Parts: sequence; C-alpha cells; structure tokens
Amino acid sequence: METTLRPMSLGEILDRTAQLYRTHFLLFAGISAVYAGMLLVLNLIQIGITELLKAMHMAAGQQLWVSLGFLGVILPVAIVAAGAAVAANNRAVAWVNLGQPATIRSAYKSIWKRIGSYVWLMFLIQVIIYTPFVVIYGGMVFFMWKVGVFNTAKAQHPDPQTALMLLGGLSVFLLLIAVWAIYAVLMGLRYSLSVPASVVESLKARKAMRRSIELSKGSRGRIFMLALLILIVELILLVVPVVFLVILAVKNHGILPVWAQISWQFVGFLTNSFIGPMYATGLTLFYYDQRIRKEGYDIEWMMEAAGLGWPPPWSGIEPGVAQPAPWAVAPASPEAESAARTGEGVATPEPAATDPAPTPPGIDHEQQ
Repeated sequence: METTLRPMSLGEILDRTAQLYRTHFLLFAGISAVYAGMLLVLNLIQIGITELLKAMHMAAGQQLWVSLGFLGVILPVAIVAAGAAVAANNRAVAWVNLGQPATIRSAYKSIWKRIGSYVWLMFLIQVIIYTPFVVIYGGMVFFMWKVGVFNTAKAQHPDPQTALMLLGGLSVFLLLIAVWAIYAVLMGLRYSLSVPASVVESLKARKAMRRSIELSKGSRGRIFMLALLILIVELILLVVPVVFLVILAVKNHGILPVWAQISWQFVGFLTNSFIGPMYATGLTLFYYDQRIRKEGYDIEWMMEAAGLGWPPPWSGIEPGVAQPAPWAVAPASPEAESAARTGEGVATPEPAATDPAPTPPGIDHEQQ
C-alpha cells in the first residue's frame, strides 16, 4: 500500500481508516479477537456457575456473593487483556500506516514488555473520567437511604413531603449526570491520543497523557466526530439483537433464558472483534496527523526512511545545538571592512599543505 504522510482532513482520515481496516481486516480483528475470546470464555463460565448455583437451590444472597467473588477474580484478567489488545492494535496500525509489515504475534510481542505501563495509563484515564460519576451516584444512594426509600414500610406509605424531596433529589441527580456526561466527553477527547503516543514513543503513563493534551489541541472536534460515527455504526449493528432480547425478556417476565444469555455473549464477541479496531485505527491516524501538523513528522519520517538523520554527520552541526541562520551573522565593523578593501592590516595566510577537506556523502571528488 502506498504510504504518503501529509496533513489530512476529517474526511480523508475516515477514508484512510476504512481503507486500512478493509485491507488489514484479519490482522486488526484477530488482535481484538484475542481479548474478545477471553472475555467470552469468562462470561460463559460465569453463566454456568450462576445456573449451577440455581440448580443447587442456593439462596439469592449466597449467589450474589459467589458472583461478586468470581467477578473479583476475572476483572483484573479482563483489564490486562483489554489493555494489551488496545496497545497491540495501535502498534499494528502504526506499522501498516507507515508501510511496514505486521502480524498478530509481532504486535502483541512488541507491546508485552510494557504492558504494565499501558494498563496503568488506561486505568488513570478511567479514574479521571468516572470518579465524578461514582461520587454523584454514591451521593444519590445516600440521599435515598436518608429519605427512607430502602425502608420497606416507609416506601409503601410515602408522605407528600418525602415524595417531593425524592423528586427534587432525582432532578438534581439527573442534572449532575448530564454535567458529568459533558465532562466525560471532554476528558475522553483530551486524553484520546495517550495510547498511540505511549505505544509509538514508548512514553510512560503521565508523559503520554501530557503528550495527548498537547497533540489533541485543535483537533478534538474532529476526533469527536470519529467517535460519534463509530458509535452510530455500533448501535446500528446492535439494534436488532437488543430489540430481540428485550421482547424475549418481556415474554419471560424479565428473565432471559440461558440460551439467550449465551447468544448475547457471542454477539458481544463479534462486536468487540469488529468494532474495536475501528476506533484504534482512527485515533492512531489522528496521532500521526497531529504530529505532521505540529512537528513536521512527515519530513522526519522521509529522512529516516532514506537512511538520513538530522543533522547530517558531515555537516559539522552538533545535534541539539541551535545554529544561527546565515543572515543572522553579525556584520563586520567599518574598520575591518575598510582594511579588507585596501588590504592594510590584513595578514594573508600561506596555504597550508594539509589533506583536502572531507567530501560529504554522495559527492565524488570530480563533482566537487
């Protein structure tokens, strides 16, 4: 595939995302399928344990504690697997976008040594986004407890004052949730390029987050449109199975049959495998686009691809040392200029018998 790095519009990034996804579908879907398959197996095990406890006529409270214990075991595994899948997808997209070969195995192998850093990065982002929601939800539960909603006798015979307090509390709760939703979107856009930056530049979590804040400036609206379009695609794919499950649950008095629960897990497996790589692909392309716009990465990449570094080793310029532009050199004094014109006071050095100056690479002596 032809690789040309240049600034792209939103439409061009979406087109490039679809192109990469279509031509490397097995690669990206295979990387996500590793995580989705692990999640599928764990969820099927949980369904089996739940049905076994029901068959043993275990009390509802005991079933709840067993389910929570199993969740506590599988949650860390799922978090690590999700972090590995996201990082591996970003790594693979970065490779194929630059015209380099990539496989499922090589993508996972390249990120495995820093898997802890990627998981920690994603954990920090989730904490920043969801901590306000947890506080709001916890405050609402505490308010409902104080009002007496969880008191069976009081809930059956509520007084008008309690009903008004509850209505006011619910209104405030919904308003705060709306404010949190806006906050969550803004924070998600703010840190949207953290994982690509961490994968490509081998940055630690906090440095990657600061890098994302800087790179995403000026392009967060376009990133939001990408996320919105992918969300719409996902909802379109899920609308039929969700409607079917809702109808089935209503017919069975709110309880889904076991076969329906298993079927839903397979739907989740397909969704995670096919939809997840789209967002990772788009974000990685936005990461490169922002580096091209802000840092001239396209020129840097072309020089690296040609085997040239900057500055060239024969140029006499020390890397990292600022050099004055030719027009910025201070002019000579009037006395020096007069002496140069008349030849007075100017010593003409004898030519030294030294070796010829080194020739820059690519220029032979005859051309020089």
